[in-house]
Parts: sequence; structure tokens; C-alpha cells
Amino acid sequence: MERNLAKTYNPKDFEDRIYEMWESKGAFRAEIDKDRKPFTIVMPPPNITGQLHMGHALDQTLQDVLTRWKRMQGYSALWLPGSDHASIATEVKVVNKIREEEGLEKEDLGREEFLKRAWAWKEEYGGRITKQCRKLGDSCDWERERFTMDEGCSKAVRTLFVQLYEKGLIYRGNRLINWCPTCRTSLSDAEVEHEDKNGKYWYFRYDASDGGEPVVVATSRPETMFADEAIAVHPDDERYADMVGRKVILPIVGKEIPVIADPYPDPEKGTGAVKITPAHDPNDFEVGQRHNLPMPSCINEDATMNGLAGKYEGMDRYECRRAWVADLEAAGFLVKEEDKVIPMGECYRCHTTVESMLSDQWFVAMEELAKPAIEAAKNGDLEHVPDRFEKIYLHWLEEIRDWCISRQLWWGHRIPAYYCQECGELMVAMDAPDKCTKCGSTDIRQDEDVLDTWFSSALWPFSTLGWPEKTPDLEYFYPTDVLVTGYDIIFFWVVRMVFSALETMGEVPFKYVYVHGLVRDAQGRKMSKSLGNGIDPLQIIDQYGADALRFMLTTGITPGNDMRFKTDKLESSRNFANKLWNASRFVIMNLQDEEGSFRPMNFDEARLKDEDKWIISRVNEAVRYVTAAMDRFDLALAGQRVYDVIWNEYCDWYIELVKGRLYGDDEDDKAVARAVLVKVLKDMLSILHPFMPFITEEIWSYLPAGDVSEDNPDNLLIKSAWPVYDEALTYEAEVEKLETAMDAIRAIRNIRAEAEAAPSKKLRAFIYADEDMDKVKSAERYISAMANITEITFTKDKAVLPEDVMSAVIAGAEIYIPTDDLLDYRAEFERLSKEKKRLEGEVKRVVGKLSNEGFVSKAPEKVIEAEREKKIMYEDMLAKVTERLESVEKKL
Repeated sequence: MERNLAKTYNPKDFEDRIYEMWESKGAFRAEIDKDRKPFTIVMPPPNITGQLHMGHALDQTLQDVLTRWKRMQGYSALWLPGSDHASIATEVKVVNKIREEEGLEKEDLGREEFLKRAWAWKEEYGGRITKQCRKLGDSCDWERERFTMDEGCSKAVRTLFVQLYEKGLIYRGNRLINWCPTCRTSLSDAEVEHEDKNGKYWYFRYDASDGGEPVVVATSRPETMFADEAIAVHPDDERYADMVGRKVILPIVGKEIPVIADPYPDPEKGTGAVKITPAHDPNDFEVGQRHNLPMPSCINEDATMNGLAGKYEGMDRYECRRAWVADLEAAGFLVKEEDKVIPMGECYRCHTTVESMLSDQWFVAMEELAKPAIEAAKNGDLEHVPDRFEKIYLHWLEEIRDWCISRQLWWGHRIPAYYCQECGELMVAMDAPDKCTKCGSTDIRQDEDVLDTWFSSALWPFSTLGWPEKTPDLEYFYPTDVLVTGYDIIFFWVVRMVFSALETMGEVPFKYVYVHGLVRDAQGRKMSKSLGNGIDPLQIIDQYGADALRFMLTTGITPGNDMRFKTDKLESSRNFANKLWNASRFVIMNLQDEEGSFRPMNFDEARLKDEDKWIISRVNEAVRYVTAAMDRFDLALAGQRVYDVIWNEYCDWYIELVKGRLYGDDEDDKAVARAVLVKVLKDMLSILHPFMPFITEEIWSYLPAGDVSEDNPDNLLIKSAWPVYDEALTYEAEVEKLETAMDAIRAIRNIRAEAEAAPSKKLRAFIYADEDMDKVKSAERYISAMANITEITFTKDKAVLPEDVMSAVIAGAEIYIPTDDLLDYRAEFERLSKEKKRLEGEVKRVVGKLSNEGFVSKAPEKVIEAEREKKIMYEDMLAKVTERLESVEKKL
């Protein structure tokens, strides 16, 4: 009984089944094998709060394409999966759940009970996204799956913290940090999103305390004036030379503050004088440090005003702004206001405007750590694809400030710092000390804060492989080979992984950073909840299949650039899968006898026909091209070439060329044709597999097994060898012959279409050639069979050509088809008669319009001129149609 693919391509029938089969047979497992080179990718760990979105789908598909390709090339390919604890995002989820279900705040539960709830939440929801990854086809080594707060990763975090602290590269200090009033935690610079927004500059008068000239200062944040400590002017600004060293009075408040000279103010901006509020602006903080200014704060952690604001205490910062500006205006201190576009910093999580605040926090001293990370890029140890992203990487490192790593949260890696409650001694250690190392007291309290999520993520390429232990995995699979990431987190994550790896491992964590863009909607907008334009990959997979989504994503994006999600591209990918399915079904059907056994196949090079050598050569060339494109991470071009060879060359040409042989009587030739069909199909399935793994594995399972190796006893495509380009299979002469035939066939088909002649209509052809006559003649049997030509006349003399012909030019030849063969003259006469009548109507309409004095006198000259041009065009078309009609009438 014949065994074949289903009649209709339906990915739901096999995608889940195939994935379960891969997992059950250990197809994703990477083994330590000293005889093979390792290839390693660590998955950028998705947050446990997350669900698979289109950004994940793109990022993970690109990683899977590379992993499957390298696995087939014989590497021991490890794609190591995992998830991130996501401090802020997870804590918000758990807090909201407790609030909604129990009416409690986390403080009501206490830290220990809250963390129990957080771990329970992680167990319930944390694995959701990794299950969804399986639907996409991710070939991760799930047995090695990691979590940023698992025991091993937690030990790695504590180890690095202690090492950096002991080297003086982690310290605790009172510095200005980014503070989110909603999340109630500090943020690193990388966690602040900057966006230009419409705002205002208010110009206020600060009177001189000695009755002299006042100073006018512009500010976009008048609510911080209560914490002003100075007015700064540039030392070279002659306008204020006499003011330096004198004092001015803070409007309404009445506090005296000095006028100081500092390089920070720009004489060309505003009035050239700026107010200095050290506790609420990073630049002001640095000025304050240079001049030893006090650093009082007037805003609380919840963004309300504190006692320094006087009667405005307790007001929200923006409410205070409105009231304070109104009072200043009423008191005569407001000089003017103007609209300005102002850069605003927002929390990357909740998008609340960030406050700059003085706070006791933990920091990583970045200057020394950044230097080797900069050098790694400059000397080529680390390469960005495309290389333009190296500038962003270097700019961030060269301008980097110390990294604030403490967060005022409970969920996360608790900082391994301990304080003696008796003497105040600070101890940093891997494990909690039993007693104070200074006074011996056992009254020890651990620091309440947790580490920035990115601190643990920075260790991901080596902590997941076992560091700080010297594990076999770490020895074999590290350093990893490539990091695939979006350009939006280069400074969040990539930079930190590089300097952390150089500090701990002494080498870069990966050779290449493959940077991709974002998936935007069809209008080019970023997908977001607020716009409601997000697209659920799981719904797309349910509707079109994972293969169609993967192929659309990989062929629709170029390194570093955004892509637009368009349904027509998705449908095109689905149509491609359907085309491959139907072609494969045809091949499989012709391989088997009535009992379902494979008929004889004989790949005998001596018996190969020209079309066999052509398709073998074309697929061989595709293997070379695709491999080279993959080597340079140009996956879109690689995927497009696979598409072209399968659809345009194998399906549209070779199968059609070989059908006659399959249905013929020459059994030996049939065996050759079947062997070529299978060999070529297998090679094409192999180079398509990384992009569309499900359909290729399903089709592969219906083909003859070939040589079953010890490494691949189940004959799985996922574990089969990647095809290798073979120069001996170029077959240049046969390729040239078939390309000539195809050019001629395409030309004749175009003539048919232009003449509206049915494909079934038999035609004669005259082919004129001079130097290339032999080459054109060699293609005769293909032209006759594929273009439905009954007779071909080859000539070097145009005098023998019929008088009335339609023609086309190809390389080295001209093709002429007699019009008598092409046209149904009765039908053509009727068509031309209708066209003549239509054109007569158009001419009459235009002439009437141009004869209408009312139209000519009132219409714009451009409109009148356009009608005149139409008149000329329609009269010309009418003359040609009339002439052609008269010619056709003579043939009746």
C-alpha cells in the first residue's frame, strides 16, 4: 500500500508530533565530544512574567536557524535556554496578585512570606514562555535549562559581587541615582528610556541680596527650586563677571544662595545662568561636588514634595509645579515662559518620569572594567554584525558612569552585604557570617536591597555553564560563538556581559554579536499594548503553521534593520510550504510501486541527462551560496536562495521536464530520474531545514533512508549532514544549454500571453541565430516539449521568415511565431471592434469637452492641457486599432 504525505498541507497534523519526537529522541542534546568542534549560543533569557511575542519569535528563530545549521555541519551545537527572574516586573505581578486576591500589601506579609508567594508564582507561570518556545520549533537543549535565580546562578552572582568588592570595584556610596517613584526603586542609566516631549521653560528673576542687578534663570523644573544651592555662570561670560561671589535671593523662599563660576553653563543657551540643584540633576550634582555645595532634597521617594517645599509639602510634584509657578507669577518673579522640546527620562518598565535623587546605593566602578571591553572591540576579539553597531557599543562604554546595582525590591538576588548592629561594621561575604569580624557580635543584619536584574544577566554566558566551578561544560562550550540580540539592548546587556566575562574568564563571552531590528506593524509602528497593534505569534502559528512564520521572519529582515509584519508575506511563506508539499508528494508517489515499496533508483552519472545535470548543478550552487550567506549571518539572502531553487527551478522546471521520463517505457532511465529527484530533494530539504524544520522533517521521513549512521540511527533530518558544495557537479555546458532552453520557453510563453493564445494551442516557431546556432539547436527538444511547439525552423536568413509574426529576443537568438498560429481571427476581430467603439467614444467625449466654451473659459490651464493630451493619445490609439482591424478583416 502506497505511503505518502497527506493530500492537503496542514501543519497542525504534524508540527507538535514532530517536536515531541525530536525531544524524545534527544535530538537537541549537545554532547561533549573532543572530536567535534563546539558551537554555543545562550538564549537571551526571557522574563518569567512574559508571554511569547513577535520580538521573541524573531530573536529565537534566528538563533534556531544558526543552531540547526551548525548541528548539521557536524558541530556539537548547544543552544542553552533559560529564563530571567525579572526583579521589577515579577514583583509588580506578585504584589498585584496579593492585593487583588487578599487585599494585602507585601509589607503586611513580610519579606519571607512574600518571597514564598513569589516563588509559587514563578512555579505556576514561569515555565509558560518556554513551553511556548517549543511551538516555534526551538531546538534548545532543555535538559540544560537555567534560571537566573537557580542555585548555580545565585552562587555565581555572589562570587562576582564579592570578587569585585574585594578589588574595590564595588562600593556603597551616597550619590545621585535614577529613581522611579512608581516602582519605588533605583534604576541604572540603561533602564531609563529617553524621549523628547513638549514642555516649557520658565524664566524667573532672582534678586541680588545687595540690591544690585538681578539674575534671570530658565528652568523646566521649577518645583526643584526649593533645593537650589547656587546660580552658576561660565567664568568667561562677561555679562556676569561682577556677579560671581555675590549672592541672590531664592524667590519667595527668601534663602540666599551664591553666584558661582563653573565651566558647566553654556553662555549661548538661555540667559547663560543656570540654577544649581545638586540633589535633583546629574550635572548639578557634579557642579555641587566641585564647589562643596550642600545637597538638600525637596522631593520624596513617591514624587511628593517634602518639608523643604513649605506650604506645598505633600503635593505631587506636578501639582506643586502649577501652584508654585502661579504664586511666582503673582509675586512678579516670572519674567516669561516659552514652549520647548525637552528630553525626558522614563522608567523602562512603567514609563513614569524618573527623578534624580541622592541615595545610599551600591555601585560598580566602571572605568577600569570598561577599558578591556573597549579594547576587545577595537582589536577584533569581538565583532558586531553589522559592524555599524560597534559605534553604539563603544560610545556607551566610553561615556559610561558608575553602575548603580542596588534595587529597593524583595524579589531578586539579595546583596551579600551584612551590617553589625553593635559596631556598624560592613561585611561582604559569600555566606552570612555567624558573628561580626570586628567586635564579635552575633547581631548581624543583611542588606535589604537586591541586585539589578542585569547584574545576574551579565554572567549568563558562563554562569549557565557552571562558573565559578570549572565544569566540563564550561571547559568545552565556553566561550560561546554568537549572541543574537535586538539593537535595543546593546547597552543593557551586551556591554555588561563583555566586561563581566573579561573580568572573570579573561576572554570575551562570544565572538560575534548578531544584531537584528524590531518587528513593527504594517505601518512601521512599534508594536505595543497602548496601540493595540501587537500580533500574537501563537495565533499566527495556529493559523499558518510555525514554518510559515519562521520563514517570513528570517527572509523579511536584514541584520540591524527593522522589518514590517505583513500578512501577504506570511501567506507567501505558507504558499511556499504548500508548493513544496505538493511537489514532494508527487515525487514520493512516483518512487513507490503499488505495494508501497520503493522502485529501483540508480544515480549513474553516465546515464544522467542534461536536465539532470542542470538541476544537480543548480542545487549544488545553491548549497555554496546559502552556506556562504549563513557564514556572514545574511540569513535573509540564504533563505531567499533556498526558496528560488525549490520553487523556480525544482518545482517549476525540473519536475515538469522529467515527467515524460517517469511516464515512459525506459525502466533504466526511470531509475535515474527517480534517483535524481530524491537526491536533489534531499539536498534542498537539508538547506531549508534550519528555516522550516517541521515540514522538511516530515517530508524527509517519507524518502528513502540512504546511509543510516551511528550518530543518526533514526534517520532524522535534524541530525543529518549539511550538503557540501562539490566543484565536480558544476556541469557548465548542460547548465548553459538548459538556461538557453528556458529563456526560449519563457519568451514563447510571453508571446502566447500577449496574443492571448491558450497554452494548449500548438504553434510553429522560427528561430534566427548566427554564431550561437548550435547552442540554440541543442535546446530543441526542451523547447518543443515545454512550449508546445510542433515544428521549429532554425535559420540564419531572415528572408525565410513569415510576413506577419510576433517576436522575442533572447541571448544569441531571435524567436518568431507566425501570427496565423497565434490568433483566432474571428475572436480578434470582435475584440478589436469593441476596442474601436470604446476609443471612438473617448475621442468624442474629449472633443466635446474641448469644444465647450464654458469649460475652456473656466477650467485651469493644466486641466485643459491634460484633456488635449488625452485627445492626441486616444486618436493615436484609434488609428492603430483601426489599422489592425482592417488587417485582421482581410484574414477572415
